[in-house]
Amino acid sequence: MPVLRTLIAFQILLACAFADDGLVAHWPLKGDLKDHGPRSLPTKPHGAAVASSDGTKFDGQHDWLEVPAADALKLGTKDFTVSLSVNIDGGIDDLPGDLLSQFDPVKRRGWNLSVKQHAATASQANTRTLHFGIDNGRIEPKWTDHGRVGNGMFVKALAVFDGQLFAGTCESGKDQSGHVYRFAGGEKWIDCGSPALCNAVSGFAVFEGKLYAGVSKYRLAGSAQQESDNPNLGGKIYRYDGEQRWIDCGQLPETEGIGGLVVFQGKLHAGSLYKPAGFFRYDGGKTWTSRPLPNSKRVEAMCVHNGQLFASSYDEAHIYRYDGESWTDCGQVGPAENTQTYSFAIHHGRMYVGTWRTGKVFRYDGDNRWADCGRLGEELEVMGMLVHNGGLFAGSLPLAEVFRFRTDADPRWDSLGRVDLTPDVMYRRAWTMAEYQGRLFVGTLPSGRVLSIAAGANVTHDHSLPTGWQHIVAQRAGRELKLFLNGAPVAKSAVFNSDDYDLSTDEPLRIGFGPTDYLHGRLRDVRLFDRAISPEAIKTIAEAK
Repeated sequence: MPVLRTLIAFQILLACAFADDGLVAHWPLKGDLKDHGPRSLPTKPHGAAVASSDGTKFDGQHDWLEVPAADALKLGTKDFTVSLSVNIDGGIDDLPGDLLSQFDPVKRRGWNLSVKQHAATASQANTRTLHFGIDNGRIEPKWTDHGRVGNGMFVKALAVFDGQLFAGTCESGKDQSGHVYRFAGGEKWIDCGSPALCNAVSGFAVFEGKLYAGVSKYRLAGSAQQESDNPNLGGKIYRYDGEQRWIDCGQLPETEGIGGLVVFQGKLHAGSLYKPAGFFRYDGGKTWTSRPLPNSKRVEAMCVHNGQLFASSYDEAHIYRYDGESWTDCGQVGPAENTQTYSFAIHHGRMYVGTWRTGKVFRYDGDNRWADCGRLGEELEVMGMLVHNGGLFAGSLPLAEVFRFRTDADPRWDSLGRVDLTPDVMYRRAWTMAEYQGRLFVGTLPSGRVLSIAAGANVTHDHSLPTGWQHIVAQRAGRELKLFLNGAPVAKSAVFNSDDYDLSTDEPLRIGFGPTDYLHGRLRDVRLFDRAISPEAIKTIAEAK
């Protein structure tokens, strides 16, 4: 037996030595925060990250590690591999955040590895999905049209769940109702049924491993369209049970439409789209418990960030934050000309909010302090927003344009074009967004279509990352990007021209921070290789985690 144990230990050592061939840096993050690799790259801690025997904890607000630019980190067009173990608690009221990033936001050059959680208008569009992307700022993204979704004139909701992209529609005919569709590639959408008789499926959220949908009688006049003749009211929540089956999870009291869904403090919450204002917590079965309102105002778009729930409103251009018991008014967002707030995004750890009627985005700098981050062209309203491969993107009304935020000395918004060209209408909306299959998807009104773009080359694992320790590998291998989870391949990108992506930059490598948010979780055994290590080597490292 001692001989057998010695032989097994020797085989493990050989496998690990093979796995570490091409190693650039290695941060075990146990006991200290140093690089234990062959170059001993200097590593500067920010915040109060402290290494322990169980890895290093990052608090989601301040903690990250900075590795200054070095020749060894200038990856150019070479293959490379990042390997790490992460543990993100399922109960955090925060974005999971960025794992690693070396990205220049002005030149749009570098790479990003993140666990994404996007709140896009009324939906929780992504829940703990994994993203890896590279860019060199040379290729402007081009729109791909994925067609009209069913008979919809308005794609009200998008969400990624269990490896699939789901869309909720508003269908305006008297005998039509809002449907849920599942994307099947190209312009193909598979009908997942109509949860209710009302005209719209208006919001999605993933809760306890299931997809939930809120339904509404949407008043199309609010988008300068002819009102629907469908008389049926909404205000219910349903849980998806596969194929075209939906389970009734109850009616929200005095509610005809769902304005937003969010998971906070381990519970699903929903708001009323129309008056009377209402905010409710799901307590199982068909039970919804009324919760306090901020100044008797409606709460609509919602997101969690740094332990708080933030909500927009259609009753005034204020943002409110909720601690589970009471609301705090965060103040008027921008000038008095703004009368509504519509959307949230977290970018570089800061919260951004879209408004009506100035068509501007504002950054939250603390209660009653809002920094003007510029107007989207000549638009009036800012709707869906999210961070995709290092950039902040936003959709607009009345022209349904999509813009990317340019974060240099003179912040501004660059138009990426219109996604709805319907003629002879007052308003067109680029309403909601989600990140799926390495692309940014956008839903529109009144064409009822979905379009997508990709900034740079990207790959996503479109399943919610489990809780507990998970081993992740992100790899640039020739003309593809690849993701591995716990030693197994789970996703690869579309093929790209490798010469288009020179990633060398003077930006530092950031561990636990990046273009989205600070990491809220634990990290250990972070390794960087200057080659695409083999699947066998990846499996060896994963098994040794």
